[in-house]
Amino acid sequence: MPDRTPHAAARTVLADARLYLCTDARKHRNDLPAFLDAVLSGGVDIVQLRDKSLEAAEELELLQVFADACRRHGKLLAVNDRADVAHAARADVLHLGQGDLPVPAARALIGPDALIGRSTHSEAEAAAAAVQDGVDYFCTGPCWPTPTKPGRPAPGLPLVRYAAALGTTRPWFAIGGIDAARLDEVLDAGARRVVVVRALTEAVLPGACGPRARFFVLRALPLGTPSVQSVDKKSA
Repeated sequence: MPDRTPHAAARTVLADARLYLCTDARKHRNDLPAFLDAVLSGGVDIVQLRDKSLEAAEELELLQVFADACRRHGKLLAVNDRADVAHAARADVLHLGQGDLPVPAARALIGPDALIGRSTHSEAEAAAAAVQDGVDYFCTGPCWPTPTKPGRPAPGLPLVRYAAALGTTRPWFAIGGIDAARLDEVLDAGARRVVVVRALTEAVLPGACGPRARFFVLRALPLGTPSVQSVDKKSA
């Protein structure tokens, strides 16, 4: 397993990150290496393997493929929920839900160099994650109901607006049901970083021109720019 990205370099990638992808192992398409190369070369900064059906040994084997792709492209590998797997995989990032290990316990397992992210679903959780010691970034949402989290209420764009109003310098991402058609709404609410799932995993050619390519405009979107449309006009 390749070693993780050095801590300072990983923090730099995180600070500049705009697009975070969660994907399963793509067993139904059998194209994982090609898919990862396409999205990582096309604008994805962080990629997370999220597949609850995997046993730990199989997950580690697949994470080797993810790690190799991330090293080739200078991007970050994230592991969801499990600090033990993140440690064994030498992952750059461990992402924790509200019901997962407490941050201090996870940090003790993975060491000081890996980054830790946090899911937040309420104003109180977002405010806490913005200042909590040991948290390097947080995600807020879901913006819309999503089949990847069935039954979870969606706090919607008001929570994104709240996170933006916090004025934190800690990186944060909007998440949940975001696709190309909804991207401007999320940006207008104040987000400058987004997590996507189906918007890219269901693309035939993730880096190709078309509606999904709008996500890659985020690479040219400086903080404070009100919407993707203004970037499109400048580059037209």
